[in-house]
Amino acid sequence: MPEPHPTDPRPGDPRPTGPHPADPHPTEAVRTVLSGLALGESPRWHDGRLWLCDWGAQELIAVGPDGRAAVAATVPSFPFCIDWLPGPDGRLLVVAGGDGRLLRQEADGALAPCADLRPLSDRPWNEVAVDGRGNAYVNGIGFDLMGGEAPAPGLIALVAPDGEVRRVADGLAFPNGMAVTPDGSTLLVAESYAARLTAFTIGPGGDLTDRRVWAEVPGSAPDGICLDAEGAVWFADVPGRCCVRVREGGKVLRRIELDRGCFSCALGGPDGRTLFLTAAEWPPPPGARTGRLLAVDVDVPAHRR
Repeated sequence: MPEPHPTDPRPGDPRPTGPHPADPHPTEAVRTVLSGLALGESPRWHDGRLWLCDWGAQELIAVGPDGRAAVAATVPSFPFCIDWLPGPDGRLLVVAGGDGRLLRQEADGALAPCADLRPLSDRPWNEVAVDGRGNAYVNGIGFDLMGGEAPAPGLIALVAPDGEVRRVADGLAFPNGMAVTPDGSTLLVAESYAARLTAFTIGPGGDLTDRRVWAEVPGSAPDGICLDAEGAVWFADVPGRCCVRVREGGKVLRRIELDRGCFSCALGGPDGRTLFLTAAEWPPPPGARTGRLLAVDVDVPAHRR
């Protein structure tokens, strides 16, 4: 979810500021896959294609290896984010964040209600991450950012395979991107207003325990995240206009500079060594579509579920 512009801070915003290590890789390695997006978010590599949510256009877009893009679904919600159920089921899940609902795509392509999140919070819902047992973790930021509300603590809900919905974590400072480790033992979440990545242990029933700081990232506002095969995390940073690779403990391994805010990231491509980035000017200029899907080659591939 987008961050406030760095030149327009909110009262009480605790985000620190500070320098970032230099990136030894050339910025010209970043290439444009798509342009003219309203606001791209929640990219995922799935079934040989890159999928992303264009929040401004309310379109779910799938991009093939040849760069051809097609609208896979229309989702009348802002925000909305996606992930897929594991195994033979494999159905698409969509968080209709503005409506407080989790949707599931059925065999005929229709998006049907899967869970109602509103009893837990009537504020916008954000990202979703699914583990190997079919548990869907959905976070809510706790306040209406676009409506101008003051920051408030966010939460994480669990939608279990049997349809049960319950709160499994709270007190988060603007929870944003999430990822589950390949062994299914840990959920990572970016706390944008706390400049950190936080880890939870996933219990046998899907509950989250042992909350801990996975990495402090001072001077950053981590947004979307993804894991690679070495266990490092890439995180997008809107006000920092960059995407950063960091290992547990906080050591920065690489920083990719952009000319606009970076909202989210995903590793994919045939060998898993393409880092896809969604980027746009923020706040958006009136009437302009500055969103882009970018790509850059990286050394360490995506982790495989």
